[in-house]
Amino acid sequence: MESTPSARRKKAMNPLKREANITGWIFVSPMVLGFAAILMVPLFQAFYMSLTDWPLLGEAKFIGFDNYVTILSDHDFWVVLGNTFYFAAGLVPLNIAIALLFAVLLAKSMPGISWFRTAIFVPVMTSLIVWSIVWKYMFATDSGFINQILQLIGIVGPAWLYNPQLAMPAVIITSVLKNVGLNMVLFIAALQQVPVHLYEAAKIDGANRFTQFIRVTIPLITPTLFLTIIMTVIGSMKVFGQIYVMTQGGPGSSTKVMVYYIWEKAFKLFEFGYASALAYILFFLIMAFTLIQWALRKRWIFHEN
Repeated sequence: MESTPSARRKKAMNPLKREANITGWIFVSPMVLGFAAILMVPLFQAFYMSLTDWPLLGEAKFIGFDNYVTILSDHDFWVVLGNTFYFAAGLVPLNIAIALLFAVLLAKSMPGISWFRTAIFVPVMTSLIVWSIVWKYMFATDSGFINQILQLIGIVGPAWLYNPQLAMPAVIITSVLKNVGLNMVLFIAALQQVPVHLYEAAKIDGANRFTQFIRVTIPLITPTLFLTIIMTVIGSMKVFGQIYVMTQGGPGSSTKVMVYYIWEKAFKLFEFGYASALAYILFFLIMAFTLIQWALRKRWIFHEN
């Protein structure tokens, strides 16, 4: 039985399709190999390390999941985990709210508006270490700029970074001011895409500016809001530089967060197996938060069914 014309065309196209597939894999192979060598191999190696008792100068000893069991009964771990959640709970809503406020104020094209946008975005490009050092001195007890300003109005400033109740809020404020410009730029781009006729229709219906913002603006920028929340949550769970420079995890353990605790275990106490297990716990926590947000996105993000 003779083949149909469509079957002959498909047969003729198979070599071309195969050649296109091979060409495609050749082009993406550097990225795939790089991804495997730079990310996947260390990832699996770190997981193996988490199953061992691996001191810096000693020989690795396989102990299975003992590190994970020890972590769950480690009081310091739960304190550090609570501090991490405290930092994230303080930074994420504050960062999003301030970034959205700046975006609303600076979204319109006006003479000189670019200077204000640049001033808010410059800290994003500034070195985190330099930024943290500057703010460490600004929060200094006696000679710090903040306490000197308070003295001018008759207030004795506290020891910000040496007070267990104030150290974490000080680090949160420093982190918000450092990174708020990035989310602001994303929100400005989203606000500029909202159709003007929707505001005009809402105004005709009698909606004031606040109602327009709640009923029109917020729903239309929810995709960008979703993106910024995910990025900010992930960034807040991985905070390290500010803690290392400003507080070293103190006073006591009031600002010791997960990444700092991992660094401390690995490079101060040389418990590489234990530190790797901590890193994997942090990885799964971040992945869980991301997947939960992804699963809930359809309930509140506009344009998605």
